[in-house]
Amino acid sequence: MADKIIIKTYHSPCGELLLGSYGGRLCLCDWRVEPHHGRVLSRISRYIDADFVEGTSPVVAMAVAQLDEYFRGARREFDVPLLHVGTDFQKRVWRSLMTIPYGVTVSYGEMARRIGSPRSVRALANANGANPISILVPCHRVIGSGGSLTGYGGGLDAKNYLLRHEVKD
Repeated sequence: MADKIIIKTYHSPCGELLLGSYGGRLCLCDWRVEPHHGRVLSRISRYIDADFVEGTSPVVAMAVAQLDEYFRGARREFDVPLLHVGTDFQKRVWRSLMTIPYGVTVSYGEMARRIGSPRSVRALANANGANPISILVPCHRVIGSGGSLTGYGGGLDAKNYLLRHEVKD
């Protein structure tokens, strides 16, 4: 592998994230505590055919600046260029996640209906859980039926923090 994915740790108010860029686009904003963090890194490295190297890049710097603004309450939408690394179905789910407005939550069932696959709730939940670009691709805005908080890569405390952060603004 000759190509490189540039990675940098970001310390958010609700947990540590690993940011990664490749080819001028952000491909990673993953929670360090995420139970499948190693699998996420392996999948991205394999799909892109690149190794990880510590450092920074213009897109990582842009992501850091926009995340800082988000956590200060000064940003509600991100415009960092993204590289979605996954299956076609996962990419469809992740693009749909990006249409959920700031401060709004939807259920997994509603998300399945939005992507035109109302019977694929379990597959949608798996794709949501495989999202390697947390916060910018707001998988934290998807909740269980009845409003329950369900699994989240950064843990339920981080998910609760993000949802409360968005509601208070």
